[in-house]
Amino acid sequence: MELPTQTYRVTRADLVRYAGASGDFNPIHWSDRTATGVGLPGVIAHGMFTMALVGRAVAGWAGAPDAVVDFGVRFTRPVVVPDTDEGTEIEVSAVVKEVTEEGLTRLDITATCQGEKVLSQARALIRATR
Repeated sequence: MELPTQTYRVTRADLVRYAGASGDFNPIHWSDRTATGVGLPGVIAHGMFTMALVGRAVAGWAGAPDAVVDFGVRFTRPVVVPDTDEGTEIEVSAVVKEVTEEGLTRLDITATCQGEKVLSQARALIRATR
């Protein structure tokens, strides 16, 4: 069973706010010159910010944040965020892989940006709240 796709817009302003909240002011997250200077295609979103957006989708599917029992990902591709008002979008989808004997639901998650997968081995285990 497929769950409804969730779409999250990411702008440079979001990256600045996340940097303030996380304390991660690495210039690859705000300076094109620095990002391209180290071989990146441009400014990239913080990996943990990307993971948090996916976590938001998982919590929404579960019905409440405390219904997320386990959640993990591997980062495979950076989310490049252009210096435009529109920024970029991350699309998050999931498939129910199984319901355990304990009544927990195992999800396989896909997160893409510009048609490219940005995470691998993205999985969650949720407890139904509805």
